[in-house]
Amino acid sequence: MSTNRDHERTSKPSRETLSGRTSSKTRKSRPLKRERLDDNSDDEVGYGKPPRATQFKPGQSGNPNGRPKGRKSETTMLNELLFQKIKIREGGRERRITLFEGMLRRFAEDSLKGNIKAAAFLFNRFSMASSAGSDEAEMTDDDRAILEAYAQEILSNKDRETN
Repeated sequence: MSTNRDHERTSKPSRETLSGRTSSKTRKSRPLKRERLDDNSDDEVGYGKPPRATQFKPGQSGNPNGRPKGRKSETTMLNELLFQKIKIREGGRERRITLFEGMLRRFAEDSLKGNIKAAAFLFNRFSMASSAGSDEAEMTDDDRAILEAYAQEILSNKDRETN
């Protein structure tokens, strides 16, 4: 008859005893250390193991050109256009103001010369800006119509002057 001891001697040892660890009940939880691969494993190529020659070098980007820039929105283009600086002469000296400010000055000058459309446009913009309490009041359809008519008038005057 064999006893438990004889059975233990003849049976294969468990994994825990082979690795030198005790059973999971008595083992304290601690992180396992990973073993480094041998140097001869550099030759292995496969999924997740690209050849050494084609790997990115330290400090080398995988996307050297970067993300391509997107298209600008209409709002961005208008802001860039209207708020670019231009030079004007005022009182014998040169000043730099935004294009938007220059346009408003031109409307003011034209309204002083008797252009009722320019005066109406300025008054509408002023009333919207003061009632809204912000610098950027929205244009109404009337304002757009006045601006278009004014632009057509200026273009037609310019064509007459050049002919």
